[in-house]
Amino acid sequence: MLEQATLDQIAAELADADRHRTVIKRITARYPDATVEDSYAIQAAWRDRELASGRRIVGRKIGLTSKTMQAATGISEPDYGVMFDDTVYETGSVIDYDRFLNVRIEVELAFVLKDPLEGPGCTLFDVLRATEYVTPALEILNSHIELEGRTIVDTISDNAAYGAMVLGGNPMGPHEIDLRWVSALLYKNETIEETGVAAGVLNHPGTGVAWLANKFAQHGDRLEAGEVILAGSFTRPMWVERGDTVLCDYGRMGTISCRFV
Repeated sequence: MLEQATLDQIAAELADADRHRTVIKRITARYPDATVEDSYAIQAAWRDRELASGRRIVGRKIGLTSKTMQAATGISEPDYGVMFDDTVYETGSVIDYDRFLNVRIEVELAFVLKDPLEGPGCTLFDVLRATEYVTPALEILNSHIELEGRTIVDTISDNAAYGAMVLGGNPMGPHEIDLRWVSALLYKNETIEETGVAAGVLNHPGTGVAWLANKFAQHGDRLEAGEVILAGSFTRPMWVERGDTVLCDYGRMGTISCRFV
């Protein structure tokens, strides 16, 4: 693994890039031997800096859980990041475009937990029992590392490219609807750009939440009651620019929208 001083230095670079809206050189270009363990250590060092500054964790994001997203990024395994309280928007929000870099939108379902989830051995059925409700969500991607040539090490280090989430629609209990068949129509400026079905996320979006609980168990951690878990995108990321209006129609689960200015 990289030395702790190097991990802390990269975490500081990422924090500075976020403050000043700049892009840093790929970590894997500078440290070709960096591992996935290194990348999560960098993410953890960055997270601790943010917590020390007064931010509060409200949930976790899971990324790269669908074949669609893996094909779009060239990365073949899931990853995860942390979500802070100041990154949550309600549907209909007007969002400052300059807050983010390399801005893209992903279509997801968010699981809101009523009970803790802990591995190892966490299953989809455990996830459904522990979930209070599931609601439509849009994830705003925010990348501080140059995109060309990046690997999963770069992505994880950069908090799995998480920027913010928009929540809305019609929240439903996990047994009120077959979550595998939740479909979405993603529009930009009234033109349909992407479509998808939630089963594209590991055959059931709750499977990603179970994966995360088991991953956390390897570090002696768990998902807590009240946390929001973004289960992963079931469409390709859609690029957005300043002035764009985004709307996503989830059928029975309602619609969600935002505008970038």
